[in-house]
Amino acid sequence: MNSVPKTFRVKSFGCQMNVYDGERMTELLGANGMTAAAHGDDADLVVLNTCHIREKAAEKAYSEVGRLRREDGSKPLVALAGCVAQAEGAEARRRSPMIDMVVGPQAYHRLPEMVAEAVRGGRPVDTDMPAISKFDALPQRRRANPSAFLSVQEGCDKFCTYCVVPYTRGAEISRPWNDIVVEAQQLADSGAREIVLLGQNVNAWSEGDRGLADLIRAIAKIDGLERIRYTTSHPMDMTDALIEAHADVAKLMPYLHLPVQSGSNPILRAMNRSHTVESYLAILEKVRAARPDIALSGDFIVGFPGETEEDFAATLNLVDEVGYAAAYSFKYSPRPGTPAASMEDQISPDVMDERLQRLQTRITEHQVAFNRTSIGKETEILIERKGRFAGQMIGRSPWLQSVHVETDAVVGEIIPVTLLSAGPNSMKGAMLAKVAA
Repeated sequence: MNSVPKTFRVKSFGCQMNVYDGERMTELLGANGMTAAAHGDDADLVVLNTCHIREKAAEKAYSEVGRLRREDGSKPLVALAGCVAQAEGAEARRRSPMIDMVVGPQAYHRLPEMVAEAVRGGRPVDTDMPAISKFDALPQRRRANPSAFLSVQEGCDKFCTYCVVPYTRGAEISRPWNDIVVEAQQLADSGAREIVLLGQNVNAWSEGDRGLADLIRAIAKIDGLERIRYTTSHPMDMTDALIEAHADVAKLMPYLHLPVQSGSNPILRAMNRSHTVESYLAILEKVRAARPDIALSGDFIVGFPGETEEDFAATLNLVDEVGYAAAYSFKYSPRPGTPAASMEDQISPDVMDERLQRLQTRITEHQVAFNRTSIGKETEILIERKGRFAGQMIGRSPWLQSVHVETDAVVGEIIPVTLLSAGPNSMKGAMLAKVAA
């Protein structure tokens, strides 16, 4: 029998959804009498909140488990959580006897009772994927970062041929309107100045005849909340109503992350993406018409099975045509059980490496160009953390740029600045004098 844990640590990997889940598990364990371990201290309970989107993710998770064994041979209670837990299930315990409990992303609200079972000598596993009942069991939001995540939708029905999300997160499910608005109010009351609405396909959120645009308009009415963002979106669910919200909801920031994955229509078909290059560009044209200063971001996969040099060149052309302010790019990673993993014409690692380097170079060029167009703008930044130097703080512009500024402003303040200089990943700003009312 293990001793009852008094301290814990949650370590999250991967996407923003995992960051949100990690925060909620931290709140849940704290509400059940445990204390987060101080930095550098051993914890009685360690929760590894894992990601399964990349190849060898399970192996990396087990390596993390192995590193938890202490020099004297003892170990903390270990919970394997997240998407690797969902994919591996009971097999995780057979592969690593150090794992005491396995909990999937739709079941982590059961962590306290699973911990109690593990203390009694059990090795519980819960990878059920019911409708989103976990949120009803989670504690009220009482502390929030200046920019806070709020999960509104989970799962995916798109079944892209490279993706494991439908298998690890389940079908698309939307949280109820009232629950989301209540949690948004709690976050604002707890110090959040900005809320980032999250979902695997966040713009697929719906309730009756209401969609994400309606939800954004409702949340925008909350006093004290100054900024709203959302991610990650799917082109299929980018409605005219949502585009219109970018035009007339002042609190909705001028930034849109809309993954395309490839600039080649044959590759998009092989990926089972529901859009073409042409339909994707048409969406962006509408968005820019609604909000001319919007910053656009995207996702790209290079080296998908069958991708020719011509297909890759089409991706580079799309990057040039859009002029992304930021973008994320990855080498194709075969995931067991997905259709793409067994496709012919798998691309060699060397070719993928070379293409990724070319793509990232091109993306960086456009990112720098976008940042340079911002030089001289007067805007506001939300202070999120201290910088490396005395008196330096770092905040986010409306376009999600990281801005370094010398100021006595504190975390959570929104301050006026002039943007002075630009690099690929950040900008330098100077604080403007506040005008007296």
